Formats: sequence, structure tokens, C-alpha cells
Amino acid sequence: MTLHAPLILDIAGTALSDVDRRRLAHPLTGGLILFGRNWQSRAQLTALCADVKSIRPDLLIAVDHEGGRVQRFRTDGFTHLPPMRAFGELWMQDGKGLPGSGAMKACEAATSAGFVLASELRACGVDFSFTPVLDLDHGESGVIGDRAFARDPRMVSLLARSLMQGLLQAGMANCGKHFPGHGAVKADSHVALPVDQRSLKAILADDALPYTWLGSVLTAVMPAHVIYSKVDDRPAGFSSRWVQEILRGQLGFDGVVCTDDLSMAAARQIGGRELSYTEAVLSALQAGCDLALLCNRSTVDGGAELDQVLDDLAEAQLKGRWVPDEASEERRLNLLPRTPARPWDELVRARDYMQALDRLP
Repeated sequence: MTLHAPLILDIAGTALSDVDRRRLAHPLTGGLILFGRNWQSRAQLTALCADVKSIRPDLLIAVDHEGGRVQRFRTDGFTHLPPMRAFGELWMQDGKGLPGSGAMKACEAATSAGFVLASELRACGVDFSFTPVLDLDHGESGVIGDRAFARDPRMVSLLARSLMQGLLQAGMANCGKHFPGHGAVKADSHVALPVDQRSLKAILADDALPYTWLGSVLTAVMPAHVIYSKVDDRPAGFSSRWVQEILRGQLGFDGVVCTDDLSMAAARQIGGRELSYTEAVLSALQAGCDLALLCNRSTVDGGAELDQVLDDLAEAQLKGRWVPDEASEERRLNLLPRTPARPWDELVRARDYMQALDRLP
């Protein structure tokens, strides 16, 4: 039977319970996503990550750690990273009057941010961060806002490429989000299902351009919990047209496609009906996603919903309603770091790390 571990789950506390261990050992679990509630200190986080890897070394330990208001770990030595808008603003400064000096300084600073971000996380045992945001700042979306680099897709692409270079220097993969673009809709997909009424041509000529230009360096993409009504009546993460025809077929992307959090009620809407967690996972996988995120469910009823999804997905596999994808599993494994991480005490004394800190805005 083909192995494919598509589920990224969460845990409730700062250490693993016996129930957490059982879920993480399940062959359909591919990783763990961490939140602020899982943090006490660097020593605690490092011990937690080591404990996870002792269960299964192939589990992907991930986190939303972008900088600005989306940064899960902020104390005990972690650098307070600026929001991505700060790099766009630095770009617009003219430096010392030399043509393009603001742009060059901004790109160098973005590379440094990526390096610091990834180096600090990896020093504690975290493998992967869902970053960078590739959304364009249309001034419409409160949930995106200063998480976006800029409005201009050229600026966004060059700054994101620079940040991804910094991640790569520290041995970390990247994730562009939220495909094909979340910045032009007002509704917050955490609480409502946004609808973008622009044509496919308009979207591809603007918001989706970073995915076209960065296709050779993106290792993962996260579709938006947004309906693009003139393209498909399903949110992008449930849409085979968006995932398979456009992202993979037309744009040629061959990395990981990972859903945004499927625990949000607004995210589980198809045809006006709210899907169950299992239905949402199956719909996303059938649309062509490789990984499915279920966040913040471990804190509800002891995580019974997570157990239900694990049981239901195993049953769907046995009954042929879901066919595991060997290529998806290979892509998941490719997100794991390939080089050893520097321990924290060694990292903070390293010249390249100190120079990177000096370049941050």
C-alpha cells in the first residue's frame, strides 16, 4: 500500500501527551504545526521538537512565523522580525541618492530576515515556516494588511525571492501564500468566505504574477480560502481547476500544495454547505492538494475531531474513496531540512548571523 501522510495536526500544550504521541505516530499524520500556546522557552521548544522527532524522524515540524503580527515565538532570544511591509517601505526609500539603492537595500534586508527567521527556528528543532506571503497589498484586506510586501507584483516577487534566499541559506524550504491572491478581498477568511469576482485573466495578470515569476524557487504553495467566482464556485484549495489545471498545469508548479487551516468554518464551504472536517480534507486532497492542515482542534473535546479524521481517512483509503499519492509523499519529505542546524549558542556568536541582524530594518 502506497504511503502518503497528508495530515498536519496540532497539539494542545507545551509537551506531548500520550494521546499526542499516538496521533503523531499514525501513518496518515505528516507533520505538526506549532502555535504560541506550545511555547514557554527555547529549552522547552527544543525538547518538544526532539520528542516529536523521536516518534518519527520524518514528521515535518512547522509554524506560521512570518514576522510582524504573525510570529509565534517572540521571547527568550527570538528576534522580533518586522512585518513584510517594512521591506516594501525600505525599497521606496532612495538610500544615498543612487538609482535603485533603496531596492537593493530592501532585498538585502529581506534576505537577512529570511536567514534569521530560519536559523533561529532550526536551532530549536523547527523544520519549516509557512512563509512568505505573496499577496498584493490592495489596501482591502485587513487579514493581510502589513503582512504583504507591497502592491506591485514586481516588488513582491523580488523581495520574496530575497527572503527565500535567506531561508535557503539556513537550510529551510519556503511556502508562498495565499494562491492566487488574497489581498483584493475585504472579508477575513477566518470568519467569512471571501468572494473575488475578477476574471481569470485579470487575476493572472496581477495577483498571481509572483507565482508565475517564482515558480522555479517556490517549494510549497498554500491556496487561499477565497472563491474566485468567475473561475470556479469552490474555494481555491478545493478546486482542481485552480490546483491542477492552473497552478500545476498552466504555471508549471511541481512542489507541495498545502491547504490553509481547514478548521475554520468559513474555509469548509462548498456549494453553500459547511463540510465536516473529513469531507474538507478529502475534498482538498481530491482537488490536488498534498497536505491538509487541521489547526486548533486538539484543544476541543480532547482532540476527538482529529481522531475522527484519522479514522475516517483510513477508512476512505480502504474503501477506495481516497487513493494515496506517492508523489505527494515525496514532495512532503522534500520540505524537511537536508543540512544540520546550528545550535543556538553557536548561532548567536556566528558572524553571518550578527551581520544579518544588523541589516534588518
